[in-house]
Amino acid sequence: MKLWNRYKESSFVLKMSLGFVLGTIAGIVFGKQAEIISPLGTLLIHLLRLIAIPVIFLTVVLAVNQMNIKQLGRIGGKLLGYYMITTAGAVLIGLGLAWFFEPGNNLTLPDKNVEQPDTPPISEVILQIVPENLFKAFTSGDLMSILFLAVIIGMAISMMKFSEEEKMKQYGDMLDRFFTALNEMFFKILRGVLLYAPIGIFAITASAFGGQGWSTLESLLKLTGVFYLGILLLWVFVYAAFLKLSGTSVFSFFRNTREAYTTAFFTSSSIASLPIAIESAKKAGISAKTANFTLPIGAVFNSDGGALRMGVSLVFAANITDLTLSPTDFFVIVLIGTLLSIGTAGVPAAGLVTLSAVLTMFGLPLEVVALIAGVDALIGMGGTASNVIGDIIGAAVVDRTEKRKTAT
Repeated sequence: MKLWNRYKESSFVLKMSLGFVLGTIAGIVFGKQAEIISPLGTLLIHLLRLIAIPVIFLTVVLAVNQMNIKQLGRIGGKLLGYYMITTAGAVLIGLGLAWFFEPGNNLTLPDKNVEQPDTPPISEVILQIVPENLFKAFTSGDLMSILFLAVIIGMAISMMKFSEEEKMKQYGDMLDRFFTALNEMFFKILRGVLLYAPIGIFAITASAFGGQGWSTLESLLKLTGVFYLGILLLWVFVYAAFLKLSGTSVFSFFRNTREAYTTAFFTSSSIASLPIAIESAKKAGISAKTANFTLPIGAVFNSDGGALRMGVSLVFAANITDLTLSPTDFFVIVLIGTLLSIGTAGVPAAGLVTLSAVLTMFGLPLEVVALIAGVDALIGMGGTASNVIGDIIGAAVVDRTEKRKTAT
């Protein structure tokens, strides 16, 4: 019992990393014999499939319904526009670099052949966003339709909650409590899945290394290298461009905010870094009012690091399975990556949960999630640092435009 409590209280990152390392060693030592424990990995895959869609749906509903659409106004609109641009840019950088460097190209998963799906025209993809049947969207796992439903349901609840009619307010609050309770229930299940995850990762990693050995580790290191190159490009070109356009000195800004993104890097938590991020934003010349309003929103809604990771990971998975992604597929990835990264930034192990859902949508094997989870700690550190600095830059851009408007 004491050992179990110690296991539960241990760092999630530590457990995932340990599962990966031990699985790697077991695969190399036992070779193909390690494949005997592959059912333990299959169980993790089933659990991820079970939990991914409801967690994403409920999280997005609650994220949207917390916004008072009338009060959000001008500042919220600017902030959302900034998030959309930087997140889409992050996905595109991830896709482009992964397409160029081809991580996972020499790697295969045992018995995982993916047939090339028919590529529908973009007009059909857009029409599929609006489902004909509410329940069919969930049973088929159509992520775009589910996201559409989550957004419109969240907006409807928000309008009810902030209605001037008392009865409508009561209904809105009641629906809010209902979805919150459902969300808590699925998070309880998710926490249980995450307790089992290191065991599943151990099994999948051991099976993969047992069949292929060092080629798996080489592919994962290449994936991590591509991701950090993407982070560098995101900071140098996208973030620096926004700072320049807002009239902010790039070097002094990064110098003044270094405490925020270094704390985020080592803690891998946007929420835990939030107080330091707010102080750093003020140090960089952002007004307290803007910092206090925008940074908590960014910590919940914005995840450029997660978006970049999704782009890299999807191409990695496609390379493993020899699946050729079409221009329409890339369009869908950018669209979904942007929506998911904005809507699920506060979900525990958000990268693993959202990647599971998107891989399912493209018919790609979820074993890839377990492999990537082995280097998740390294990727998560850089991704969180990007999320935090991206939030502060968004606050700086909004603050500058508001000051100019006030001055005129």
